[in-house]
Amino acid sequence: MGKILYYMQHLMGVGHVFRSMRIARALVKAGQQVDFVFGGEPVPNFSVDGANIHYLPALRGGRKVFREMEAPDGTVADDAYKQRRTDMLLDIFRQSEPDAIVTETFPLGRRQMRFELLPLLDAARRSGRDIRIFSSVRDILQENWKPERYEEAVGYVEQYFDHILVHGDSALNRLEETFPPATRFAEKLIYTGIVAPEPDTKPVPEVNADVVVSVGGGVLGHELLLAVIDAMALSSMKDARWLIAYGINMDDDTVGRLKSEVGPNVTLVPFVDNLRGVMRQTKLSISRCGYNTISDLFESGTRAVVVPISDGVETEQLNRGEALRKLGFAEVIHPDDLSPQTLAAAIDAAMAKPVPDRSGFDLNGAGNSAQAIIDRLP
Repeated sequence: MGKILYYMQHLMGVGHVFRSMRIARALVKAGQQVDFVFGGEPVPNFSVDGANIHYLPALRGGRKVFREMEAPDGTVADDAYKQRRTDMLLDIFRQSEPDAIVTETFPLGRRQMRFELLPLLDAARRSGRDIRIFSSVRDILQENWKPERYEEAVGYVEQYFDHILVHGDSALNRLEETFPPATRFAEKLIYTGIVAPEPDTKPVPEVNADVVVSVGGGVLGHELLLAVIDAMALSSMKDARWLIAYGINMDDDTVGRLKSEVGPNVTLVPFVDNLRGVMRQTKLSISRCGYNTISDLFESGTRAVVVPISDGVETEQLNRGEALRKLGFAEVIHPDDLSPQTLAAAIDAAMAKPVPDRSGFDLNGAGNSAQAIIDRLP
């Protein structure tokens, strides 16, 4: 039995949490001892039965300045707060005596966490034991770093890391497309396939819907939902049954407008349990373009219209959408082009085509990641 120390820090979204959770579950299922270090705010529905879960004092991205990390009460985390986390992380390392360490995203992201990860990695390399170090990254990274940032990240890869687990299918996206220096450590890359959700044992709700609209937690779903309201009547699906999951964090004004303007053929809910199972029952999904949403689409086999999120800085969803468009896997609307008219046209285009065949892509990323780690243990 190998001993794995798995470090996960989310700063804003929760997609990283659930991808890491699935991999940790696969490691436990394969008989490994997992010490899972959770550095962000607690997330509903997170669980890794059989693992030792260690919660560090929580950090999140700053609400005003993202780089200024905050404690849950909104105060900027000072040096003492960070040192407390670092000391706890090093204690967990010493007590668990791992054969392998997995860092989620770092060093190809999560630069803010250097204050505690570099001491951890130094401790591992100074321990005198053969500890294998892995980085766990999604297949599409944030682009357009400054040259010195690229050099810093490559330096960390060369100094500390044995392997980089890339959680995607190389036929869909290659890491060097969004992180060009990846060609310099190509021998360390392991493409694991897409880390899709495990088969859901929960009963699939009877949704009685033809179209499902989902916007994750809802924080960045406002514009898409407002476009949906008016696009319904303009599209070939105007008389269809619609289910709109507006997100548990959607603002009250948008929820109020939805309730006042949609017709009797529309069901409004804040959250859909087992979204993938719901998608399987519908003819069309309308959503954003995040990693987990696309995993659900690939599993469900439904038609799709996606509108990537773009905040002027984050490019991951734009790149993911472009890959889907090129392969004919979804109708894609650039966020700058979103309107009721363009959304209605995309709905009609999706419905006029057969369901895309996405079956050739590897969705067993969790199991493959676990096996890749186990195969390389000392």
